[in-house]
Amino acid sequence: MASFHVIAGASETLEHTRVRKIGVSDLFDALRRGVDDFMVKPSHIVFLCMIYPLVGVVLATWTSGANALPLLFPLVSGFALIGPFAAIGLYEISRRREAGLDASWSHAFEVRNSPALPAIAAVGIMLFAIFIAWLLTAKLFYEHLFGPEPPASLSSFIAEIFATGRGWTLIVLGHALGFAFAVVVLCTTVVAFPLLLDRDVGAYEAIHTSVRVVLANPIVMAVWGLVVAIGLIVGSLPVFAGLAVVLPVLGHSTWHLYRKVVEPPAARRPAN
Repeated sequence: MASFHVIAGASETLEHTRVRKIGVSDLFDALRRGVDDFMVKPSHIVFLCMIYPLVGVVLATWTSGANALPLLFPLVSGFALIGPFAAIGLYEISRRREAGLDASWSHAFEVRNSPALPAIAAVGIMLFAIFIAWLLTAKLFYEHLFGPEPPASLSSFIAEIFATGRGWTLIVLGHALGFAFAVVVLCTTVVAFPLLLDRDVGAYEAIHTSVRVVLANPIVMAVWGLVVAIGLIVGSLPVFAGLAVVLPVLGHSTWHLYRKVVEPPAARRPAN
């Protein structure tokens, strides 16, 4: 039975992965490969990702009351903060297809058998903590500008946001705060989950590798963050339905991006 390990890998030592420098052309090649994964196996992708538009609609409905209106945008935008964890089944499908294994949708749940599952859960918990911190920050910032009283109605809420100085302060500074949270998530998890699925290196090395990938490729990773942001915005516009296409493409592309920026482990020499 495999030992329970979180911070380090199965060997209970910290493995040091090596990262590469890549160009923007590599990034778009990863996107092309992600689209190819989606086109080859679209049935399981739709099954996996219809939950995301559903969650978006539920969130919008739940916040339709005046008391929760100020949290609508933080909830919807903050969903991107836990996206790297939510897409873990998609990484598994791309991994299996790359290895020539059966890549039917049911295998997306093979993640539960991964020896790195405790480390995957630990990084996932970190993302959920960041998500909660974002919601609390957004709530406190709104109350700082508008006070604790909820808006009287949807129309008055929209008028306050778009027709007043403090509303525009909320828009500008709120986006700046959200950007800061998004940068933290990008830097710490850009390749963390694909790495853990591929190699049981432990949570620390997965996060550390993601940080080193961003430091080695700041321009490329900035472009990747922009691509993700634009994709999520476009996918959310038609009542979140577009996310059923955008999310799987981004998820598969993340796996191929990982393959490009992280070197495979060095082959062990046979004992003499």
